Amino acid sequence: MDLKCIFSLAILISQISLSSTQNVNVVIQGATPIAETDDNFVCATLDWWPTEKCNYNQCPWGKAGILNLDLKKKGLINAIKAFNPLRIKIGGSLQDQVVYGVGGVKNCPNFMKNEDSLFGFSQGCLPMERWDELNNFFNQTGVKVTFGLNALLKRNRSEIEKGLWVGDWQSQNAGDFMKYTISKGYKVDSYEFGNQLSGAGMGASVEAEQYGKDIVVLKNLVKELHPDPKTQPKVLGPSGYYDEKWFNSFLEVSGHDVVDGVTHHIYNLGPGDDPNVIAKIQDPSYLNQVSQTYKGVLNIVNKFKPQSRAWVSESGEALHGGAKDLSPTFADGFWYLDQLGMASTYNQKVFCRQTLIGGNYALLNTTTSIPNPDYYDALLWHRLMGSTVLAVTQESNPNLRVYAHCAKKKPGISIIFINLSKDSLFNVTLSNYEHQGRNLRSTDVVKPNFEFRGSKDREEYHLAALAGNILGQIVLLNDVPMFQQKHLTFRRWSQSLSMLPHPSIL
Repeated sequence: MDLKCIFSLAILISQISLSSTQNVNVVIQGATPIAETDDNFVCATLDWWPTEKCNYNQCPWGKAGILNLDLKKKGLINAIKAFNPLRIKIGGSLQDQVVYGVGGVKNCPNFMKNEDSLFGFSQGCLPMERWDELNNFFNQTGVKVTFGLNALLKRNRSEIEKGLWVGDWQSQNAGDFMKYTISKGYKVDSYEFGNQLSGAGMGASVEAEQYGKDIVVLKNLVKELHPDPKTQPKVLGPSGYYDEKWFNSFLEVSGHDVVDGVTHHIYNLGPGDDPNVIAKIQDPSYLNQVSQTYKGVLNIVNKFKPQSRAWVSESGEALHGGAKDLSPTFADGFWYLDQLGMASTYNQKVFCRQTLIGGNYALLNTTTSIPNPDYYDALLWHRLMGSTVLAVTQESNPNLRVYAHCAKKKPGISIIFINLSKDSLFNVTLSNYEHQGRNLRSTDVVKPNFEFRGSKDREEYHLAALAGNILGQIVLLNDVPMFQQKHLTFRRWSQSLSMLPHPSIL
């Protein structure tokens, strides 16, 4: 492993006086990668929610839904282009109530509030004129598209079991939609089958065996319409919360060569109105709990189809639109970057953030398209962290979390540090597993200048909250407010690497 050129992704914040300093030895084992992510690991979603969608006495979606979003906003366009490319997943709770305005579908209504329907809204429709507009937008911004299909079409509610939908999936409307998409030359990277129908479901569920049979129908449809394996969209599922028994049954029925990505959702901090979300986001033991889900999904993928991929196809720190006073702030980055790091170590190929725009948990402000703090976390990760994941160990303190990947484009390693401690800073000594006695990098947080052994070349990117306010929305990149940055060009630092207290993310 070559540690001669280390690129550091750094986000630092200091808000209180120090009470202790701890020395920590961080060891990177670079000889054998432990996991591999997709090149487009960072992903964001677009949701169907209409303006009338409300939670906790607030309605945070505005006109950010797929049918209403202004696709000509320069801020939105430039934010997506900066990723070059960004994977976007189109889906969400209402996707199983969307019909496609093509073929035999003549009436194409908007979603309407209806308390007797799933999630309080009637069936809606995607007109092909809007699909044309979306694809022009995707082409303009270079988006890699994952599209969530309606998996409840023509099914009926069970008269015996509440929430269960029964009957075979009818593929005609989806097939007509795919044929139209092909005729227009639009590119869809992958199709995901349904949304949160696994296990007990979220509002609706489908039995695992039935879902397995139906996703085989979808796979055959995709193969029929895309006979060239090189251009054939991937088939993903089940896009729900992990339930071991349900996932086992679904994969047993579907077989080994059907599902290209086993997708699941993560919302590990609870509902958005929980006043304890800020405490959970800084508690390493709480953050560690979700690792059991990652392990479970990885194990089941390896059991049934080693060549398949595990994806997090939807994730937010809090349910039902996010936490209003936390999700769009700097503090949310402690959860987000830790999830990106943890998911990658468990060989999750893609991590889709709910959402790009819309709701409280969006990467972009719903009204102005101005980036929220987590947008910069996502962009820095996308630009710096390569697909090869390396093992990292440090046993000194659970509040220090470290993730390492091979660098995205240059020789070397990209490393991210997260300091969850409220009152400690860390002197970090970084070493190679094969040469632990050699001090390759030593960080002195007391003196601003230090001896940096083994490299003259490195890049450091420090994101910090303005005036140390982690619940604020103004981000400094290497001391410069991000709203003063043009074209999202990141200025590099080549100076001392400091771990500042509570919380620090590097």
